[in-house]
Amino acid sequence: MSMIAISLQSGSSGNCIYVEADGVRLLFDAGITGVQAQDRLAAHGRDIREVDAVIISHDHGDHIRHAGVFQRKFGIPIYVTPATLAAASSRCTLGKLADIRNFRSCDTIRIGDALVHAVPTPHDGADGAAFVVEAGAKRLGVLTDLGHVFKDLGRLVASLDAVFLESNYDPAMLAAGPYPSYLKQRIRGPRGHLSNLESAELLVRAAETKRLQWACLAHLSEENNHPDVALKTHRDVIGRDITLHVADRYRATDVFRVA
Repeated sequence: MSMIAISLQSGSSGNCIYVEADGVRLLFDAGITGVQAQDRLAAHGRDIREVDAVIISHDHGDHIRHAGVFQRKFGIPIYVTPATLAAASSRCTLGKLADIRNFRSCDTIRIGDALVHAVPTPHDGADGAAFVVEAGAKRLGVLTDLGHVFKDLGRLVASLDAVFLESNYDPAMLAAGPYPSYLKQRIRGPRGHLSNLESAELLVRAAETKRLQWACLAHLSEENNHPDVALKTHRDVIGRDITLHVADRYRATDVFRVA
């Protein structure tokens, strides 16, 4: 059995990741339009109307703003924590949602033959979660908007066969960039985002296990990072023991397989 995964878009302009595991089709987050998600999946031979669930990580608009469209237009159930939905409703115009399935940010959700393990994060959302999809003996992580390198995160990454991992900013670019000081402090603070170096150091331990097949660097900042900078930082730290990809801010990636 194998899994496949596609980042449909990643970054502050909108986030959505597709995972297919043991016949179960999942979307993580709904920060892009329904048309964008439909077209990008169709380009890879997938029908969005066959998706079994949209699972929301937290209440920020770049992760949830189009959840209502996904539910109403395509009939996809929305899995979301109550606190996330309440907070998002004050941020975004979600519209009527007819099929909401609540979970807690420490729950394991069973959808068909796949398990989705929610992992609470210290990011500054109302009730944020990262996720691990488990099917058969394979484990795929969707780990973005993490806040900081919290306890057991390294162990979690090392337990995976593949991962979408936040690599948001380069510290030097952030320091020299145009953001006001309060926003710079938020990004590098304990409820913000992971830097390239923090991401790379997490992957060092994973490289030692020889289990991780690939990592896709995700949620890169447009102003405070660049794909080449992120890749160089990771290569300098971990060498070439892990296959690395970078999720695009505006386009879908290729299909990534977990064998």
